[in-house]
Amino acid sequence: MTAPVFVVDDDRLHGVGPGALVRLDGAEGRHAAAVKRLTVGEPIVLTDGRGTGAYGTVARLHGKDGLDAEVAEVRQEPEARPRITVVQALPKGDRGELAVETMTEVGVDAVVPWAASRCITQWKGERGQKALAKWRATAREAGKQARRLRFPDVAELMTTRQVAALLGTAALPAVLHEEGAEPLATAALPDTGDIVLVVGPEGGVSPDELAAFAEAGARPYRLGSSVLRTSTAGVAAGALLLGRTGRWS
Repeated sequence: MTAPVFVVDDDRLHGVGPGALVRLDGAEGRHAAAVKRLTVGEPIVLTDGRGTGAYGTVARLHGKDGLDAEVAEVRQEPEARPRITVVQALPKGDRGELAVETMTEVGVDAVVPWAASRCITQWKGERGQKALAKWRATAREAGKQARRLRFPDVAELMTTRQVAALLGTAALPAVLHEEGAEPLATAALPDTGDIVLVVGPEGGVSPDELAAFAEAGARPYRLGSSVLRTSTAGVAAGALLLGRTGRWS
């Protein structure tokens, strides 16, 4: 069984090397000691979620409040190229968290919440901040579950104009659309830079939005003959791109 991953939020992994002791405390420490019930000698991985991972074993327990881990090896996970960003229109209910969870698991690098015109769900005020916090917490927990050392960024909510500006900076700007003339499976992929992929809401991307994205250089692509839910389309497209770019090889 692979070692469980826990997050160290500050810079305590900076400069750490083999033989060092690193304290895991707070909520993560309590989870390791009281919920996972790790014991001395068991393997453990500590990460800052920004690419650094300290691999070692539990050296000492501090009751139910945390533990010390003895580092055996430090690994660095560089930023992947090309970088894959999924612009996710806000789905209904908890399907947004499902989309973030599974996209994190497959290896997407960034998720951008998008307030599309046909979104039923709206993020406004305190409710919107809570929803964004849930997406970010989901990405963090899914990153741990997937044993990632670099968790995906979850951006602030974007408008259509902001998404168009983001697409304008991409090496490959793309919109998933069932009427796309070209399949994503045959699109020419860049070696570096950003791939930015837009996933529309349940009601689809509106003509005005398609026009704005086209003006920014984004073309419509289809995944296949079936139409996927908004909460699963990004996962399928992300997996396809990760395989085609060689990042899964």
